[in-house]
Parts: sequence; structure tokens; C-alpha cells
Amino acid sequence: MAASEVASSSTPTASTHHAYIASLVPPTEAQFYEISQIQAEKEVENRRKMKAHQRLSSDQALPPDDQGEDAAARMIQKTFRGYRARREMDGYSINPSTRWVAAVRDAHESGSEAESREETSPEDKAALRQQRQVENAKRRAEARTMGLQYFLEMIDVKHRYGSNLRIYHEEWKRSDAQENFLYWLDYGAGRHVELDACPREQLEREQVRYLSREERQYYLVKVDAEGRLCWAKNGARIDTTEQFRDSVHGIVPADDATPVFRPTANPLADNSDSDSDSSAESRREADRAAKYATPEFDNASGVKKIHHLSTSTIINKLLRKSVRPNCWIFVADTNFRLYVGIKDSGAFQHSSFLQGGRISAAGLIKIKNGRLQSLSPLSGHYRPPSSNFRAFLQSLKLEGVDMGHLTVSKSYAVLVGLETYIKTTKKSKSFVGKLLRTKDKAADSKPAQKAMAKLSIKSDQ
Repeated sequence: MAASEVASSSTPTASTHHAYIASLVPPTEAQFYEISQIQAEKEVENRRKMKAHQRLSSDQALPPDDQGEDAAARMIQKTFRGYRARREMDGYSINPSTRWVAAVRDAHESGSEAESREETSPEDKAALRQQRQVENAKRRAEARTMGLQYFLEMIDVKHRYGSNLRIYHEEWKRSDAQENFLYWLDYGAGRHVELDACPREQLEREQVRYLSREERQYYLVKVDAEGRLCWAKNGARIDTTEQFRDSVHGIVPADDATPVFRPTANPLADNSDSDSDSSAESRREADRAAKYATPEFDNASGVKKIHHLSTSTIINKLLRKSVRPNCWIFVADTNFRLYVGIKDSGAFQHSSFLQGGRISAAGLIKIKNGRLQSLSPLSGHYRPPSSNFRAFLQSLKLEGVDMGHLTVSKSYAVLVGLETYIKTTKKSKSFVGKLLRTKDKAADSKPAQKAMAKLSIKSDQ
């Protein structure tokens, strides 16, 4: 058989590809839920075994050889977790949640790309490839990562709220502990530490939900023919009102029977029923009020407030509005896919959608009957600049979103003003620094030294 015949026989035709696509039948929502429950139970069991093993290894004295092997194993695990987290941020993660949804989507995309490649000339292919490379490089350069204080949240197995972990991390740095921070916090000397700024009960209770790839699809937004925003899961138009709530299957009507998501790894979840609803709600209100607090600025009076005024203080003042009930948030990934959900401080944040990965834009959103009403570029986890927000608005226009009723929040103007102020301040400091360096060089030059020498001789005479 000729080589060309072998190549042609091994290349799938469009009909074969479509037949393969049609044969892929994704599980139902009930099956998806059952799979996720089994996976969650296995994760809990693995954590229990790991804790038992760590307690056993810490209680028993190991021989010198075993101590070296144990230290090497810990180093390998620590290094791999960091490597895995970096790959997840770049979108290269392969995990058990990558199942039918990703398989069907990738098959559809590969099929459409294969058909388009057959109809495109080599020159056009090269131009399109180069254009994609430029666009991808630009998106990667402009993509935002989470603030440093929230990286602890991402690498923590429980995903405890980043600001709370940061408080204990400062205590760990002041101690003489030899273990890594998370081991010190849960199993080392730090497991007995209780800080007034963040009680242990609050630290364990506030665990941010990180969505799997399957769960993320429940919050994905698409644009219909009229430019209205709809849920990709069922095509229903979005309304950011109190008539809807969050659940294990994304946003559902308030009277829907779908259960609320509960973190199975939270040891305090079982004790929540013992507390009264009023006390639990008042406790959560107090925790929400403490978010983005600025005590130095608030407690100062008169002119002293100016000394405590900073860009961080202003941003925190704006972010305080985002901890109120029924606050809807959005995230756009590096391909400008839009995800929308209801914020729950310390439980569901901007980092929840993409597991702390890179984003193109993030903020607050209001939608009425699918029509975009209001946008704000506020995010405590990412704090994206105004340029990212403008690029996001441009992407919405290109997608055909109805923006005739859109109002941009005043926080955008404040953000632009702060960025302009920071740039001006940096330029002023740079200019003053150059002047000082120029004066120092002039004073060190030979003509200046001769002039100074003459002046000193005349003064001596």
C-alpha cells in the first residue's frame, strides 16, 4: 500500500468525526453529583489517613536513616505541591475532575478546527497562527494573579481564607519553628496557637470553595441572539436579585430544592446545627464587617487621618461595600469567558471560579433579565488595574452584549485616579532622584573640584 493511501486511510473523515461526537453521551446532573460526592468522600478519607500517618510518625522516634527518608519525602511533597499549583494557574492541570465535560468540549473544538484547517490556505493558516500567538502572549502578559497574601489560600488543602492564614503566617515567621507553615499550623506547635485577630474557630470555618472544572460550568455565562446574558447550563436569562441563591449546581431559584454546598472537610460543619440561626448570622455579620477594616484611619481624627490615608485604605473602603448580602461577582478568564456567582465572604470569592488561577478581569456585576446593568472593577483577591477592566468591556462589545443600559461604577473613576496619582508620584520621585544624582556628579567633576580648591585658598588668605 502506498504511503499516501496509508495517510488517507488513517485520517478520520468529517462524517466519522461527527459520528464519534454523537457517541459521546455525558452523564446526567444526578450522575455528576454522585461522582463529585464519591470524590469528596475519597478526599476526606485520604486526609484522614494522612493525618493518622503524620500523628503516628510524629509520636514515634525514627531511626537516623528513617528520619532522612522522612525529611526527603516531605521535601518532595512540598516541591510537587508548588509545581502542581503553578501548572494549575497556567491552565495545564490534569485532575480527576477532567472528565466528560472537558472531553466533549475538546472533541467539538478539535473537530471544528480540523474542518476549518481543510478550508484554509497555508498562508492564511500561518497568519492565523501568528495572530493567535500574539493574542495569547498579550493575554498572558496582562493576566492578573492573586495578591501574595492569598497564595496561602490557594496552596492550602482546605483553602482557608487567605487573610486569616496571613495572620497566622506572621506568627509563624516570628516563631523559631523548623516545619513549613501549613504543617506547623495543623500538626506542629502552631496547632495550639490562638490569635485574637482571628480565632481558631473563624480560621477553620471560613474555607473558600474552589470549583472543579465541572462545577465551573454551572456558573458559565453565554450571550443570546438579543445580547442578553444567560446561563450556559440551561439558557435561562440571569437576574442578580434575592430571588436566587447558590447551590451545588450553581445559581438556582430561591425556592429550588437543590442542596446548598457544604465543605465536607470542615470539622465545624457538623456543629453548625447546634447554634441558633440568629447567633450564627450575627457571627457572620461580624466577620463580614471585619473584612477590609481600616482601624488606623477610622480611629484617627482631624489632620491625623491624612497620615493614615493611602491607596490601600481607599481600596479597602470601596471593598467594604462588597461584603453585603446578595453581592454578585464576576470573573473573566484569560480567554474572556465570563463566570458569575454570588459572593459569600470567606466562603465564595473571586478566587473560587478558577481555583486561584490567572484572570483577565474581576469585579462586581448587576444584571436584570439578562441585560447588563452595572459593572465595578473591585476585587480584593486580584485587584486588577483599570486597563484590564477596559479590555473586558471591549470583549463584551465584540461578543455582542447589549450595553445600552450599562452603568460603570464610580469605583472605576476612583481606581483610574489612584493609578494616575501613583504614576505621577513615581515620576516625581524619579525626577528628583535624577536631579540629585546630577548635582552629585557635578560636584565630583574636576572643574568643580578646582573651583572649590580656589575658594578654600582665598578663604585661608
